[in-house]
Amino acid sequence: MKNFTLPIRFGIVACAALIAYFLVLSLMGLHSNVFYSLFNGVIVGFAIYEVIKYTRIQNTNSFNYRMGFTNGLVTGFLATILFTIFFSVYTTEWNPDFLIQLSEKWASDYTNFKAIVYFTVAIMGFATTVVLTLAFMQLFKSSNSK
Repeated sequence: MKNFTLPIRFGIVACAALIAYFLVLSLMGLHSNVFYSLFNGVIVGFAIYEVIKYTRIQNTNSFNYRMGFTNGLVTGFLATILFTIFFSVYTTEWNPDFLIQLSEKWASDYTNFKAIVYFTVAIMGFATTVVLTLAFMQLFKSSNSK
């Protein structure tokens, strides 16, 4: 568990930033515009980049690809899971009309629209995490050629 302290911290902070960003958009009435969710990738990407960077700083001699990749995945997946939980609570308890605002057509055509939206939020977060972790590890990996 000690090995995951850093990515858990970064994951929680990333989730808090995602929630804060969503709530700020909500206050401005922009949270139903799906294009603003693209900035979520920037938030999670920054957290993944930073956790890999700090992992490398903390473990200068023993840092390897697996260690950085694992910490990036843990950070992104934790942020995604926690944000998905928040999002499901938000859309069921605090603003039940949000999903209808999000897409009138989908809400009327599909009876499981809520499940589809939650699944999409989670999958987008997981995919972003994997892609960004792979990309950032290219910056931090050790070169075998000297």
